[in-house]
Amino acid sequence: MEEEDLETLGEQLYSLISSKHKEDAGKLTGMLLELPGPVLTQMLQDDAMLTAAVEKALRALQVAQEPSQVCKDEDDVSVSSDSLGEQLFELVDVYNTGHSQKITGMLLEQHKDAILKLLTDPSLLEEQVHLAMKTLKEQNMEETDVSDTSELDDTESFGEKLFSLVVEMDPLHANDITGMLLEMDPATLQQLLSDHTMLQIAVQKAQAALDTLN
Repeated sequence: MEEEDLETLGEQLYSLISSKHKEDAGKLTGMLLELPGPVLTQMLQDDAMLTAAVEKALRALQVAQEPSQVCKDEDDVSVSSDSLGEQLFELVDVYNTGHSQKITGMLLEQHKDAILKLLTDPSLLEEQVHLAMKTLKEQNMEETDVSDTSELDDTESFGEKLFSLVVEMDPLHANDITGMLLEMDPATLQQLLSDHTMLQIAVQKAQAALDTLN
């Protein structure tokens, strides 16, 4: 996305966020601007989606602002794996990858010291999240290369699941839209099935494309 576009989105986001969260508006806007451009555009049109994202970012910010509670005593029972996992999940979920649980699981395999560092260092966390996403994509590519027949089965299975979700949003064009979505790669399809917001955006794009064709 162009820097100017990003700046405009940032200004629009800031004005919406500052009306409810004046003190943290700058930080929250900065966190949300890490998300992909199309997701940001959708957020500006969808209040519920924006509110959910701001709440996630706010929770993540609160965790980042209270490292003393986490670092107080490493042997303390309160710094359990569950507690770290929950805090880490909140931070990872802000990135809206569609794979928050998997990525959190991957990051939790590190030593506790390294996890505590991730909770207090946003740039390090962002780097780790991108690396984990890259690893997941590579794994998905390997899996899809294993067998052509399994790939066909997967496409059929994806098709059935997608159709059942798409038909609720647009019964009239469900067949056409599902066909268009099935042209995406399996990793993206998997994300669409697990992320309702992402699916809505994809369906809206397909509807717009159909309108153009008609």
